[in-house]
Amino acid sequence: MNPFSSETRLRDMIRAIRACKTAAEERAVVRKECASIRAAVSDNDNDYRHRNLAKLMFIHMLGYPTHFGQMECLKLIAAPGFPEKRIGYLGLMLLLDERQEVLMLVTNSLKQDLNHTNQYIVGLALCALGNISSAEMARDLAPEVERLLQFRDPNVRKKAALCSIRIIKKVPDLAENFVNPVASLLKEKHHGVLLTAIQLCADLCTVSEEALEYFRKKCTEGLVKVLKDAVNSPYAPEYDISGIADPFLQIRLLRILRILGHGDADASDLMNDILAQVATKTESNKNAGNAILYECVETIMSIEDSGGLRVLAINILGRFLSNRDNNIRYVALNMLMRAISIDGQAVQRHRATILECVKDSDASIRKRALELVYLLVNETNVKPLTKELIDYLEVSDQDFKGDLTAKICSIVERLSPEKIWYIDQMLKVLCEAGNYVKDEVWHGLIVVITNATNLHGYTVRSLYRAIQTSGDQEAVVRVAVWCIGEYGDLLVNNIGMLELEEPITVTENDAVDAIEVAIKRHTSDLTTRAMCLTALLKLSSRFPSCSQRIKDIVNQSKGSLLLELQQRSIEFDSIIEKHQNLRSALVERMPVLDEATYSGRRAGSLPAVTSTSQGNPLQIPNGVHKTVDAPLLDLLDLSADEPAPQNSSGPNFLQDLLGGDILSSASPSGTTQPQKSGADVLLDLLSTGPSLPQNGSSTADILSISQDNNNKTSVNALDGLSSPAQGLPASSIMDLLDGFGPNPTVPNDNGPAYPPLVAFESSSLSLVFNFSKQPGSPQITEIEAKFTNKSSDTYTDFIFQAAVPKFLQLHLEPASSNTLPGSGNGSVTQKLRVTNNQHGKKSLVMRIRISYKLNNKDMLEEGQISNFPRDL
Repeated sequence: MNPFSSETRLRDMIRAIRACKTAAEERAVVRKECASIRAAVSDNDNDYRHRNLAKLMFIHMLGYPTHFGQMECLKLIAAPGFPEKRIGYLGLMLLLDERQEVLMLVTNSLKQDLNHTNQYIVGLALCALGNISSAEMARDLAPEVERLLQFRDPNVRKKAALCSIRIIKKVPDLAENFVNPVASLLKEKHHGVLLTAIQLCADLCTVSEEALEYFRKKCTEGLVKVLKDAVNSPYAPEYDISGIADPFLQIRLLRILRILGHGDADASDLMNDILAQVATKTESNKNAGNAILYECVETIMSIEDSGGLRVLAINILGRFLSNRDNNIRYVALNMLMRAISIDGQAVQRHRATILECVKDSDASIRKRALELVYLLVNETNVKPLTKELIDYLEVSDQDFKGDLTAKICSIVERLSPEKIWYIDQMLKVLCEAGNYVKDEVWHGLIVVITNATNLHGYTVRSLYRAIQTSGDQEAVVRVAVWCIGEYGDLLVNNIGMLELEEPITVTENDAVDAIEVAIKRHTSDLTTRAMCLTALLKLSSRFPSCSQRIKDIVNQSKGSLLLELQQRSIEFDSIIEKHQNLRSALVERMPVLDEATYSGRRAGSLPAVTSTSQGNPLQIPNGVHKTVDAPLLDLLDLSADEPAPQNSSGPNFLQDLLGGDILSSASPSGTTQPQKSGADVLLDLLSTGPSLPQNGSSTADILSISQDNNNKTSVNALDGLSSPAQGLPASSIMDLLDGFGPNPTVPNDNGPAYPPLVAFESSSLSLVFNFSKQPGSPQITEIEAKFTNKSSDTYTDFIFQAAVPKFLQLHLEPASSNTLPGSGNGSVTQKLRVTNNQHGKKSLVMRIRISYKLNNKDMLEEGQISNFPRDL
């Protein structure tokens, strides 16, 4: 017999294919077999058509094209006998899908088979329709499927229900036709029919609100009774799994009850008793029982329930956490994360068990448990939970330290009850895992330290101890070096001792030794060494007796291959040797940094320039006026620590050179911004950005700081600087700048006229800008903003805020009113002044935020204006 003829049996072809040793041999066998099948198709061979289609299905499963056999499926389906139809429908489901146009030809055959007297042929048609039905087929055959839901044989009813699920997914409009038949199916005793009916009911509730309300009123009690019978049913071998009667049916019932009870108190009341019974009677020592308990907990959390049942559900999850199966513990942690927003107090009772899961050997459980602990922490338990996490940090895996330190630092920053506790916990974290924390963490610690004036001595002593034992942790070294540079005199003189401290003896040389060790450590990076040089410069003023030794240490970096260190070393050496009269002013103690500004910048990214029209000025200890309306700080992701004054006197002109990347911000009208000492320009070469000069007399001789694209600070050479000129006029300063003199006088003109611009418009609010320019100042644009309320309601507490990029400066005048009348019966006006430092190169752009109260409810409108006239 020809091994590749139509008479070859399927098993022989499979044996020939499996005997192939290479892919090429397999392709050759398949190619010959396909050729034989094509020949049989061309000859219209009826005797072996079913055998050929069986071979095609196997070839299709191997991944070879079999489209030439699609019509053979239709011919077999049209055959009268059951064996041919069975192969035909199987081939139809495997070789075709709903996107094939040839599928339209089978609709009539399906309709005939759905009305066939043989229930097995009806079952074949239902299976095929349920697998490959398209929307058109679903519309054509839905009446036959609906009728079969009442068929005498339960197997046909079950397949009809499954087919109905496909139909309503393809054509949701047909859902109402199946509501009444499904309601009768839910009373079935046959578990197979009941399972499919419940699934069909759930899908109907999903696609139709009317069906959901109908089932809530008509079927909830019946479903509760079915679940009660399933829970209390005696042993039935055909449904028993691990001693539990049909857990699949119980799970389906719990899911449909969850859908019916969600958002409906009456339906929830009907199922409370049975849910409590399921939760208490189901055994948890078998996997089937755990599955039922999990679904029961899901249902309790989803329905409108009283607290007692939820506490029972959370206790079940607590038992799951003690299970040896990792999968069960993981799903319990997932569920507890959702439950904490519903009943946090009940979840808190299992805090100890959850903490043990943080120490689990399974990485996924550790991570999920850590996220849950993070949600559990509040003001009352922050101290014990933080202690547990820090204790575990000492022994945790290296791969887990990053996530763990991030969560601990976030908890401490968010819920710290007092500054001394914050500093202590942060030092513990930095000592254990300082190499895993982000830069923002130790930046934030420095900000807090500057604000804790009474703890400066305690902090610097604690850090001195920490750097002796944890010198391999980069973050600890950086913070310690910064604090020793700032507060080294407090360290040496034991100033600010607290009762809880143990006395410590540190000499000036010891303090310098600590920094010398840090700068010479081979693991120290550029940032750490640059901070060490800055700290040494500060100590040279605080410890005059060590000045020569510090100078020698600084000189060692003059030959560094790193340009940043080489430049700092040369310039600092020049300051120590030649400019002692400047040194004390340059390295005076840092002012108190603004915690609120730093926190807002971390949370929402500070804008380059921000202005608010409302809000009283808030006096901050560092001498800079801030407005109460600080939430504007997230309009743009531009980094400015402090506002810069906007007057154009000589010293402030030079200030722009001192801080090339210092950004300016307009203060509210009527307030002034005191300036800092000129020495502050150099103070923060480490990472917190340059400060502002205080007076013009010293700024002429101070460093010129700029920041390149790599955020590395470079300092111009100091050789040749002389003592500060006293009372140097602005014109003289301009002369020093090599040609930067006052602008020549420009003849007066009326300036160009600009049409009004609709800057922002919504359904209820309109903002129009009117532009004007002063003669001789093309870079300055005066804008009058006019706000109109198009709704019928009056807006109160009306506030307009704006932010612009670095190359622009913005000043906002107070608004004419903070109440905007409705229906356009009036308007609010506000004047803005924008200075374009790159006039002619870049156009204006502005982010705006408008907030107001409507019926005592806070409202917010935001937008970006990019369509300004190009020559503004």
